[in-house]
Amino acid sequence: MSDLTSDIELIRQMRNGDQAAFATLYRRHHPALYRYAVLRCGSAAAAADVVQDAFMGLISGQFHYDALKGNLLSFLFGVSRNLAMKFDAISRHRFMNSVEDDANDEAHEPVELASEELNPLDRLLHNQMAEELRIAIANLAPHYRDVLILYELQELSYLDIADICQINVGTVKSRLSRARLALAERLQVYRSVAA
Repeated sequence: MSDLTSDIELIRQMRNGDQAAFATLYRRHHPALYRYAVLRCGSAAAAADVVQDAFMGLISGQFHYDALKGNLLSFLFGVSRNLAMKFDAISRHRFMNSVEDDANDEAHEPVELASEELNPLDRLLHNQMAEELRIAIANLAPHYRDVLILYELQELSYLDIADICQINVGTVKSRLSRARLALAERLQVYRSVAA
């Protein structure tokens, strides 16, 4: 399948039983959906489930895509968001256990060098900051987390996010502002270290 084939044409072909069309759609949209889902859910396992359920719902017809209502990727983000909302309680519990397990595992594994230019203290601070950012994002309220991930990491427009989250653009801007403020407060300790 050509990368130039439109999502609409691939959906039509997929509905007619063309497995290659589905595979093309999957390769095209899986990476962005997975990145969103892993940050939204806080767990790689839950993210994989969310993305798999979104694509299975698309192929089975459980989730009906209407091209007149927007592009396929925005539709899939919306489906993934709704599925992630169902996983929230389980995901939060899994994430907290995952963080503890990761910390215990890292204590027994050799540390990989992030860069030959970083000294051990810089590597430690960089790794701690990345982990703290991941935890801070996971601890945001889901409605703040959604807009932050979709805007900052997926680089979607306010209008696309409003459509995905089924809110107005003003609410997207407000939630994004509050999410950024919450992250800034949580990560304040790293600003003073970097200065």
